[in-house]
Amino acid sequence: MLSRKRMGALMGKEFTQIGRDSSTFLIGIILPLLLIILIGSGLSLDVKQLPIAIVLEDDSPLARDAVSFVNESDYFEPHYVPSMAAAEQLMDRRTIEAIVRVPADFATQVGRGHAEVQAILYGANATTAASARSYLSAGLASWQADYSARHAGAATGTRGGVTVVTRQWFNDANTSTYLFIPGLIVIVLTLVGVFLTALVMAREWERGTLESLFVTPAQSLEIIIAKIIPYSCIAGIGFTLCVLTAIYGYDVPLLGSIPVLALALGIYIIVAVCMGLTISAVVRSQFLACQMALFIGLLPTVMLSGFIFDLHSVPAVVNIIGHVMPATYYMELIKTLFLAGDNPYLAVRNTCVLAGYAVVFLLLSLRLTRKKLD
Repeated sequence: MLSRKRMGALMGKEFTQIGRDSSTFLIGIILPLLLIILIGSGLSLDVKQLPIAIVLEDDSPLARDAVSFVNESDYFEPHYVPSMAAAEQLMDRRTIEAIVRVPADFATQVGRGHAEVQAILYGANATTAASARSYLSAGLASWQADYSARHAGAATGTRGGVTVVTRQWFNDANTSTYLFIPGLIVIVLTLVGVFLTALVMAREWERGTLESLFVTPAQSLEIIIAKIIPYSCIAGIGFTLCVLTAIYGYDVPLLGSIPVLALALGIYIIVAVCMGLTISAVVRSQFLACQMALFIGLLPTVMLSGFIFDLHSVPAVVNIIGHVMPATYYMELIKTLFLAGDNPYLAVRNTCVLAGYAVVFLLLSLRLTRKKLD
């Protein structure tokens, strides 16, 4: 028979052990709470405050009235620019996601009963592009209905018909596969670099293998480099296979420079591997290393790097957290290289940021992996 006294004593022992082990409290209570708040705030298919450029080649009051719906809309963050060249420059820098161009004869076209407005969309994010197209069409349709109602008695008949002519850059096929496959490559690299390295190194801490290395003449830097190179080779092989599969298996275009792709790959691998080394050196437990690698490395790469959800549409705090993650910069760079081609501004900016992360995590892993027994 079950003994209530023994059961009570055993449960008391377990609760005492939980109280003494802060990691159990962290993983069981704090971690789920942080995940539900962070990811719940970041996951949204709605597009809000989408930055767009407005090019008014026709600066008439009618043209301004036609696009006035973007000014007070929760869906758009308009930037009025003087020319298409200025708008394209903003698009290249990823400052905006769409361009709305009102032609020079817009007022004349409306007077004839039909007008066209061009919308150029950044197609590397197919979901955002589709939402932007839908919102712009709905906004102009609402203006058209209001304008027609105000001029119902005009002798020329029905006026104000406006059509949105869309053009999509960098993803002519308008397929989400072109978006997700490059992102999956980043996830694979993160999985190999952070997750695998953290687990393997934590296992060596648990088994005492690293302590045995500490009594040899090998220096800490030599130990770290000896860890980085093999896992970098594994990640490089996995990356090459993924790229070949993307190009020849899924017909994803690679429009950018292969040397730039390779340079960014090498830097991001160092970031990921050194991040895994840092995690394992801090926790020194396979179980905790698995949880930390999942929370710090893998989940943010999937949820907060722009892989699925546009960071323009998430709350400001989540956007900031997403841009703290190194994967966000590599995600943007690899999508640009695959779909948009060489973009010197983004290549230099993101590569420099990743290089900074590589130095930081290399120094951290070197600092924490000291030749000193606890």
